[in-house]
Amino acid sequence: MRTNEYERTVPEAVVLANGDYPSAPHPLEVLRQAPYVVCCDGAANEYIRRGNLPDMIVGDGDSLSPGIRERYADRVLRVADQETNDQTKAVRFLLGQGKRRIAIVGATGKREDHTLGNISLLIDYMRAGAEVSLYTDHCLILPCRDTRTLGCTPGAQVSIINFGARGIRGEGLAYPLRDFTNWWQGTLNECTGSQFTIEAEGEYLLILPY
Repeated sequence: MRTNEYERTVPEAVVLANGDYPSAPHPLEVLRQAPYVVCCDGAANEYIRRGNLPDMIVGDGDSLSPGIRERYADRVLRVADQETNDQTKAVRFLLGQGKRRIAIVGATGKREDHTLGNISLLIDYMRAGAEVSLYTDHCLILPCRDTRTLGCTPGAQVSIINFGARGIRGEGLAYPLRDFTNWWQGTLNECTGSQFTIEAEGEYLLILPY
């Protein structure tokens, strides 16, 4: 998948969530090149163990090791709010710092409920004004609104997960689109050329395998 506008755009900050630590080249490179890194609470344990230093550690503090909490106290922001998860706390912190181009890595794995929650929250971050992208070990996930065009390579797979959008139509895809009512219905479409367009009114996720 050639998502050219994202390859050219360096995020202002990267959130390292506390799922499985990235192991594939794409998310590791995003993390390596990050100009500013916020670790979600316990994610800091592994990030620091690997020889890195986060700019900030944000979360409720329940999974951060006592030694790291004490040693890097000046970088720890503890947010006790239990109505949000640590990933959301990190994104809100960055938005409060004026950083809107945000990449998220390490948000999947370990627990399926956390994985689904972290992915669905991308829609909320878009609504809050963030230009957010989530990099897993296998794909790039983008929250989208209304009509969107992206570059691709012929034969590359594209999945569309509907979040209430209407009038969904596609150009440059092998299979016709409609107003999907279940997540599986929009999976495993395929690019036919060098770009594709999703026409819609409303919100949806694009899942783009590397």
